[in-house]
Amino acid sequence: MSLLVIRTSSMGDVIMTLPLLRAFPGSWPEEELVFVTKKPFDRFITGIPGVKVFLSDHHGRHRGLRGVFRVYSDLRKEYDITAVADLHDVLRSKLLSFLFRLSGCKVASIDKGRAEKRLLTKGRIGLPLKHTVERYSSVLAGAGYPLTLVQGPWLKPSESGLEKSAPLINKSHGHLVGVAPLAKHTLKMWPSEKMVAMLNMLTMKTDCTIFLFGSPDEAERITTLSSLVHGSEAMAGRIGLEEEIALISRLDLMIAMDSSNMHLAAMLGVNTLSIWGATHPWAGFSAWEMPSDNQIQIPITDLTCRPCTIYGKGECRRGDLACLNWLTPEKVLEKVLEKLGQPMIQI
Repeated sequence: MSLLVIRTSSMGDVIMTLPLLRAFPGSWPEEELVFVTKKPFDRFITGIPGVKVFLSDHHGRHRGLRGVFRVYSDLRKEYDITAVADLHDVLRSKLLSFLFRLSGCKVASIDKGRAEKRLLTKGRIGLPLKHTVERYSSVLAGAGYPLTLVQGPWLKPSESGLEKSAPLINKSHGHLVGVAPLAKHTLKMWPSEKMVAMLNMLTMKTDCTIFLFGSPDEAERITTLSSLVHGSEAMAGRIGLEEEIALISRLDLMIAMDSSNMHLAAMLGVNTLSIWGATHPWAGFSAWEMPSDNQIQIPITDLTCRPCTIYGKGECRRGDLACLNWLTPEKVLEKVLEKLGQPMIQI
């Protein structure tokens, strides 16, 4: 018998399934989990005991609604699916779940908590909402597969990735610090001039190698930032995902926005500092199992408009991006040095 789990995007959301996938073989050693996703996210899943990856080819055989029927047919031919956990809850996953329900499978779908998230952005909820990993776990329990979560790391670098990244590690020095300075939306991104100022102060205060990470389409911006930070290395567009995972796994510290790189580093067990602007970790997207003091942000009590968005979309209603601009380079540097085990000395 097999449990079908559906989550095809985005990268951060797929990464947050890893605590469940790692826990599955221990909780259900006689069962098989089939995970439906798309490339390149299979790299995060491949190799987990008891977990099979089924790639949905959104641009080929499985394109469009007709393609969903092909996904259903292909899965039925290859696996004995008896239950479905829909962690995505979009049109494609709803239709696929419906088809399996018609065939007699037990189906459970995620409750994304949209109503309570709206209340959070209106200041009507003053407590953390359920974390996305916990929401995922509830779906699997609803499908008949409750889990006992295990300690991390939940993502492991490949041997080939470690080998490819070795030259970068060998020529590095001091603390290895990763930085993912960009985000999809402006409301989630600390101004680049503040990041540059903080990193240059960091290189003055401690011996370190700084690696700047980003997606291939962010390579130009990352390279520009790297040119402004003494001794930094731009990684975006320079290495593949496998090598990036391996390199991040060797870091002493990762500094990231509310982004997929934040989740990636946390799942690798790397000490991860996250910088928050208009979004808030209370919405359920914080770095899994990282302590709350790793979250750098202006408190809600000091800036009552936070959070004004769940995913970072929209524009600042104040017009001054205070949630990000009030975070000074010195404030962030103090936390970075603390996590590196060095006292803050006045510059």
